Amino acid sequence: MAASEPRIYLDNNATTRPFPEVVDAMASHFRDAFANPGSQHLDGRRARQALERARETIADLLGADPGEVIFTSGGTEAIDTALLGLTAGPEPGTIALTAGEHPATTQTCQILKNRGWTLHTLDVDSDGRLIADDVERLPWDALKLVSVILAHNETGVIQDVGPLARRCREQSIPLHLDAVQAVGKIPVDFHDLGATALSLGAHKFHGPRGIGALLLREGSRLEPLLAGGHQESGRRSGTEPVALAVGMAKALELCCRNQDERRAQICRLRDRLEQGLADSCAPVVVNGSREHRLPNTLNIAFPGIDGEAFLVALDLAGVACSLGSTCASGSAEPAPALLAMACPVDVCLSAVRFSLSAENTEQEIDGAIQRIAAVKSLLEK
Repeated sequence: MAASEPRIYLDNNATTRPFPEVVDAMASHFRDAFANPGSQHLDGRRARQALERARETIADLLGADPGEVIFTSGGTEAIDTALLGLTAGPEPGTIALTAGEHPATTQTCQILKNRGWTLHTLDVDSDGRLIADDVERLPWDALKLVSVILAHNETGVIQDVGPLARRCREQSIPLHLDAVQAVGKIPVDFHDLGATALSLGAHKFHGPRGIGALLLREGSRLEPLLAGGHQESGRRSGTEPVALAVGMAKALELCCRNQDERRAQICRLRDRLEQGLADSCAPVVVNGSREHRLPNTLNIAFPGIDGEAFLVALDLAGVACSLGSTCASGSAEPAPALLAMACPVDVCLSAVRFSLSAENTEQEIDGAIQRIAAVKSLLEK
């Protein structure tokens, strides 16, 4: 990469750049709403008002009630809180989870397995989508919790959870949705989805790192993970980070504004990238459903190319991307999500995830295609 050429950031499923308006909103509240929102004096009340306005905004945009929004430190804590908190009361039973889930889910479920819980895997088809017949064959008599990733972090595949949610409600079984990659990218309505709990993290939609939320259906029993305070109605102890909550609300508000236009714009860029790579880097394999996927995500394999070597070379060429989940980076093993889709090993090991945002431009996409093709050609020599 020439010194004058700017870097091209295509790793937005790992994290996004905070919008300037988000940074400004947080800076203002760091200055003016710095007090502890639990304090009774005027400064504390101002901080409390800012926190509750943020809660109301998030609830309104996600089809929830303000009292159903629990602030957390991010998506991982929200997932852990849901899985561990919803299983704290009953005797061990069976937990159903999607094949190829994010490590935040699989590792937490492994903890529960060590405590006597049984794990049941919901298989996916070659497109990464849930198999309807498998849902019907679930061990409903033994089930005590179901957890499904709504939009996959590696492939972008979006699940139709409607039938599963209806069956869970009929059987009074809690359903948790990992919506960390979905919120801010596609419409998400908590009440319409019919879930018991839904996890999100702000830095996936141009908000700050260090803040997320768990949406919990009113009346649901949840054992808190943290002790030591009354915050979040006793469901999550710790002094609330007011400025981060304000930043998350502002980011979500901006992402939901003109969301259809934004989604269409990002789709065009993703499709431009996909077609350009198909034309210049053949043979390639696109992994996951093309119809049911996030507008910004392209998981594409370059058979015969080592994915890790490709990633390093692309970084040197000024293209930031990923092999998959950053939580699993450094592993040379095939991605579980791709294995669950029965992708051949050579496809799994040569797969790269490009994830875009509305900040990308056509010029950047065209430049990325040229750089990626040049790197592939070099590695083939």
